[in-house]
Amino acid sequence: MALERLTAANDYYQLTLALVDNRKQRQRQKRFVVQSVKAIGDALERGWSFESLWIREGARLSSWAQDVIDRAGARRTISARVELFAALHGKEDPGELVAVLDLPADRLADATLRDPALVVVCDRPSSPGNLGSIVRSADAFGASALIVTGHAADIYDPQTVRASLGALFALPVAHVQSPSTAVEWLRERCPPIRLVGTSAHAVTPLEDYDFRAPVALLLGSEATGLSRWWTEAADGMVTIPTAGVATSLNVAAAATAVLNEVRRQRASSP
Repeated sequence: MALERLTAANDYYQLTLALVDNRKQRQRQKRFVVQSVKAIGDALERGWSFESLWIREGARLSSWAQDVIDRAGARRTISARVELFAALHGKEDPGELVAVLDLPADRLADATLRDPALVVVCDRPSSPGNLGSIVRSADAFGASALIVTGHAADIYDPQTVRASLGALFALPVAHVQSPSTAVEWLRERCPPIRLVGTSAHAVTPLEDYDFRAPVALLLGSEATGLSRWWTEAADGMVTIPTAGVATSLNVAAAATAVLNEVRRQRASSP
């Protein structure tokens, strides 16, 4: 496809730039921005659909960037003036490429649950960075899917994508507004699954809970923890013992601690 040259901020550019900061525009246009080298590479290797690729005017492309352009099958490839490209990339000293990808359909439909199943549920996470870090840990420790519920940070916010370090393109991640819909999916896909919540006020220490059975880990919001709905729906609640002055952990750190304990128990199980 021919290279398009953009010298001014036309309507198409303005719509694309809106994807960086505007969640409603991402949903309306059904596409999102990917800015980092690793994320673009992982999206390419995982077969995601590229709507467009953007390069900086006059830049000499590396073999990596040229390979992405050759293989991605983007519907448009656009060369933009330096200041326009930098705004889209989000940095004064941007990299070589910015990708705009199509929003996928229902990713939970494609989830293949391992045996025993491990699913992470994030209840109303407010920080895109924390959400991306949880996606990264969930993928690293063998989760089969991650479900976001309630009013929450956007899965396809550039900060979420960046913090996931490419894991977003490997792990099925989906937003479900209603917790009851999430539970219905969990019970239907894995009938014996246990819902296990985390709370600084729980009685059972993390290491005393048996995580060898199919489990869905419930993680609350950074400010208020798990909602009452999820706390009442949970089959069990665990706490992460701490030795310092802090009584609770950042939600992304807590997720990593619990996921590592699940991995440890399952690795030592006959």
